[in-house]
Order: sequence, then C-alpha cells, then structure tokens
Amino acid sequence: MLQKVCKKYRIMVNGNGLFYHFVGFATVLLFIYMTFGNVKFGFEEEVELAFVERNGTQFVVDGKAFYINGWNSYWLMVQSVDEYSRPRVREMLKAGANMGLTVCRTWAFNDGDYNALQSFPGVFNEETFKALDYVIAEARKNGIRLLLSLVNNLHAYGGKTQYVTWAWQEGIGLSSSNDSFFYDPSIRSYFKNYVKTILTRKNTITGVEYRNDPTIFGWELMNEPRCLTDPSGDTLQEWIEEMSAFVKLIDKHHLVTIGLEGFYGPNDPKKLTVNPHEWASRLGSDFIRNSQTPNIDFASVHIYPDHWFHSQEFENYMPFVSKWMHSHIEDGDKVLNKPVLFSEFGLSDINFTLSERKTMYKTILDISYNSAKKNKAGAGALVWQFLVGGMQEFSDDFGIVPWEKTPIPSLFVEQSCRLAKAKGWPHKNPSYKQFC
Repeated sequence: MLQKVCKKYRIMVNGNGLFYHFVGFATVLLFIYMTFGNVKFGFEEEVELAFVERNGTQFVVDGKAFYINGWNSYWLMVQSVDEYSRPRVREMLKAGANMGLTVCRTWAFNDGDYNALQSFPGVFNEETFKALDYVIAEARKNGIRLLLSLVNNLHAYGGKTQYVTWAWQEGIGLSSSNDSFFYDPSIRSYFKNYVKTILTRKNTITGVEYRNDPTIFGWELMNEPRCLTDPSGDTLQEWIEEMSAFVKLIDKHHLVTIGLEGFYGPNDPKKLTVNPHEWASRLGSDFIRNSQTPNIDFASVHIYPDHWFHSQEFENYMPFVSKWMHSHIEDGDKVLNKPVLFSEFGLSDINFTLSERKTMYKTILDISYNSAKKNKAGAGALVWQFLVGGMQEFSDDFGIVPWEKTPIPSLFVEQSCRLAKAKGWPHKNPSYKQFC
C-alpha cells in the first residue's frame, strides 16, 4: 500500500509542480505516521478511562452501553520482562487501538515458570511485576482495557498444577491430584494470597493500585476451569463462590467473571441439545449454575469447534457455532440477567483454509453485532489470538498478525465501525470519521 501512495506522489510531482510536490510529500509522511505510528496525536498523554460497570445484561461506561470488539494476547506480561521483547507489547496495544478495538484479555499470572511472577507461594519477582505494571500503563495510554486472568487450569505458565506441586513439596498437600487446587485449604490460602497481592499492587509507573485502575476491565478467576474428579460440579461451584466473594471483598470497582468454556452441566437439559458432546457435561463445570453465582458479574464462553468435533467437516461447524452463541445469549437475557462475553474463539490455521477461518470469524462477529444492535446480552467477542511479527513460537495454530494482508484483520476493523454506528464510538481519538 505504501508503494501505491509513493507512486501516486510521483505522478502528482511530475504533473503539477512544486505545490503538489509538497502536498504529495506530506501525504506520504501522513500515511507512514498513521500506519506505523499512532492514529492519535499526543498519544503518550494519559487517556482518561471510566470503570466498566454492569446494568442488567449490558456493560456500561459513563451510563452508556459498551459492547466489546477485542482480542487475546496472553503473552503481554512475559514479553514485557526483557528489554528486547518489550517493544512488541507497545506495538500490539497500538495496533489494537488503531483497529478500534477496546478490550484485550491477557494473563496476570506466571507461576513457577521462566520469569515467573510468583516463583513460590507468596514469593514474587519484582521485575516481572514491573512488566505487568508496564502492560497496564501501555494499555492505558492506548485506551485499551484489560481482562486479566488470575490462574490457568492448564499446565502452561504453571497453572493449578504448580500450586498442587508446591503444597505437595511442602508436605502439606492433601492430594497430588490437580483438582485438589479447588478443595485443599492450603492451596486455597496460596491462591487467596496471590489474588490479594495482585489486586493491591501499586503500579510503579502510574502510581495507581490495580484495584483502583479503570484500565482493568475485570478479573477472570481462572482460564477454562475444569474439575474432572467431581463431575457433579459441587467442588468447582464452591471454589467459585469463595473466590469471587474474596475478590469483591478487596476490589469494589471491577467486574468479575469465571473464565468458563460455556459447557452445560449434568442436570441441564441443554447438555444433550447444545453441548458439543455428552463428555462436555462431565467436566465439573456448569455454565448456568456457575454463572448464577452472585459475585459473578458476567458469563464467559469459548468457541473451538475444531477442538470439540475432531471428526466433523467444516460445513458442520457453522450450525453449531450459531446455535452455541444464540443459546448462551438467550441464557444471559432470560436466565442469568447478565452479559455474556465470548472471551475466546478461534479456528486452526493448520487444518482449515483462510476462507474457512474468515467464514467462521465473520459468523461470530455478525452474531455479536446483531446482539448489540438489539440490546441483547451477547456483549462482544475476543478473538484468539493476535501476535506481532517474529513470534511464531507463540502462535499455537491460531495466531493472527493484524497488519498482515489477509482478509481476517479487516473483519475486526469493520466490526469496530459498525458497532460505532450502532452504539457510539468508544475511543476519544481517533474520531469515528478519521477511522471509519
């Protein structure tokens, strides 16, 4: 695209003299600045943000409905630790703002791993904490809000496995089962201490405690919680009730969600009609029961049909995706009276074509947009995942570099523009006219 602009500039110079030479040169500079710099002049100045709140089935900011178009970049903190990789974080957050996106979901944990935030229960790495400070400060500069996840159900970056290992190594663990994370009193104490430390952290860059910072959209208790040893769901439900109440005790400002995949539980009729398969009701999670917890402000749902239907063809995915989304939006409106955020969705770039990925992503964004247009509980969607160049090791078959010339990134820009038409432009700069 830059070559096209330069070519146009040469034509103007040759045909219209010095004045057009100046105008053409200025056009090239402006294009470069808008593309590789920042859409917003004075972008380093602090952006004023208000806390996101909930009013029934809608998110609201300053009393106005707030529907989300955003993304996942789980790697922001770990890439902020080292000087050589830190520019990737700024680049990613600027790119999100330049696409009109509003929320990024990322990890606020790294337990016992390389550059761990928590190297041992209650022992924190200050350099890694400063990296998280940097992520929040940069998000604030760019007008991006962060959904921060507090622990992983999976092994990556420590997760509940690391907590269980710590308790076992100290000789106080009740069981070596990963699911003891949810019921072992010692491990619950570990996690509560971690949560308190995060929420009361004073950012070394902004000087604002995390619990008082509106840059943070909300807290997610766990990424994709499952408790396979108790398919009744009682164990996980008790943990959700205790931990959500604990977060609210410390933090009066922020919204809280669980981090569920959205599977219906063993006693829900939808376990057979909407779940991808019967196995999904035996994971110890229960979308309705868990999401009805009083201190949970909004429900979360993930969408991975290629992981859930290994034997199906792509053509069979779209009816499922549509039914899955509409079912959960209906739950938000008629049962939960809470917003429903589709906080992860993706389709592998290994097994599916670019055209198929575009079709699924457009379907998800269309359903999300229609929910917003009708003031329904479907509060938005966060794609998994955005990367910058040179991060192939983080891609996991779903990575999207938003400025690459493929049809997919443009879908999110279009979503920003049509949400702006329906609900108002969420950014102070760039203006809607500049952007769309």
